Amino acid sequence: ADCRYTCHQECRSLIQLDCRRPGQCQSQLSPEGTLLPACSQNVTQTVEEEKPEPPTVQEIKQKIEKYNAKVTNCLLMKLNEDGTYTGFIKVHLKLRRPVTVPAGIRPQSIYDALKEVNLAEMTDKRTSFYLPLDAIKQLHISSTTTVSEVIQGLLKKFMVVDNPQKFALFKEMRKDGQVLLQKLPLTEYPLYLRLLAGPDTDVLSFVLKENETGEVEWDAFSIPELQNFLMILDKEEKEKIQQVHRKYERFKQRLQQTLKEARGKPG
Repeated sequence: ADCRYTCHQECRSLIQLDCRRPGQCQSQLSPEGTLLPACSQNVTQTVEEEKPEPPTVQEIKQKIEKYNAKVTNCLLMKLNEDGTYTGFIKVHLKLRRPVTVPAGIRPQSIYDALKEVNLAEMTDKRTSFYLPLDAIKQLHISSTTTVSEVIQGLLKKFMVVDNPQKFALFKEMRKDGQVLLQKLPLTEYPLYLRLLAGPDTDVLSFVLKENETGEVEWDAFSIPELQNFLMILDKEEKEKIQQVHRKYERFKQRLQQTLKEARGKPG
């Protein structure tokens, strides 16, 4: 009645106040109404999102026909009798760190690809190599091919022996003049995303990048790789220190020159 304290009716018995008129808060209501309606019991309950039903074979067939009608480069999708389908995706390689490849290995031939010969296993020698920035690789995959398998397939094509956990596949979208990147879960199906978006790569494209989300498994790196990282960091630190030294050395020289010129002037 005096402090105008407001609470839910069911919380009333739990409130303890240093009231100037004991008992008033429990026995009387202020004219403004001290109590609020009882709070809902379901406030803290989370509503589970209903997962959409997987498309039927007929729906997939219609989507593929619509997709193929927009294709201009003969990279069509094909529906199989078992309801799965195959098609092509293009992946942009935007790797800024060197990758580890076998040393002294010839490029993979068509024979090697058909026989699934792993040239990387033919030697223990390793070397670092920068893949061309923003290179594009085209892959023929199935609707059952996951993001994890796409990453492994790309690494195999370039004979990269680094752990696949060092890399992540992103979908790149353009909206309102902005480029949006979203990391794809390893269990996602890239070809289905391609089917939904259509063949236009300006609407949706795939990008392979380093895993920069804090999920990098450092145990996956070899000791020489970790030592190389330390050497790079040490070099960058020294270069930064030299830049700071040069900056303040130039400032010191200008200050001394200004003081020297000022000594010969009155005042």
